[in-house]
Amino acid sequence: MTVGVVFAGADSGGMNISLANAIAVALGIAIQNVPEGAIISMPMRAAGNSRWRSFIIGSLSGAIEPVGAITVILLASVLMPVLPYMLAFAAGAMLYVVVEELIPEASAGQHSNLSTIGFAIGFVMMMVLDVVMG
Repeated sequence: MTVGVVFAGADSGGMNISLANAIAVALGIAIQNVPEGAIISMPMRAAGNSRWRSFIIGSLSGAIEPVGAITVILLASVLMPVLPYMLAFAAGAMLYVVVEELIPEASAGQHSNLSTIGFAIGFVMMMVLDVVMG
């Protein structure tokens, strides 16, 4: 939904969202989908599924995202007045998941410094995307 919202906002021109901003958001979400698919695939592989079955099911976990993006883009003319609120909701939902689920889990255990380094690398990548793509 977020990708659809930012591309619809970029298409409208009235939201101060450039095409580069929309691409940066889409790229950031695409990068985030890699570990998300791995989180789904790895337990399936450990449970005895084949590599390919685990990989395909993990990949399918992100297959709904283009459907949501296309739906929002198609409904953009109707949804234009609420696009900023939809984008804020999507950002808030992601922040909630990070604060409530990921940070406590990443800080637990023996190798918590790896998650901190991974977070720092991800943060730097998003800042670079923000600066480079405007």
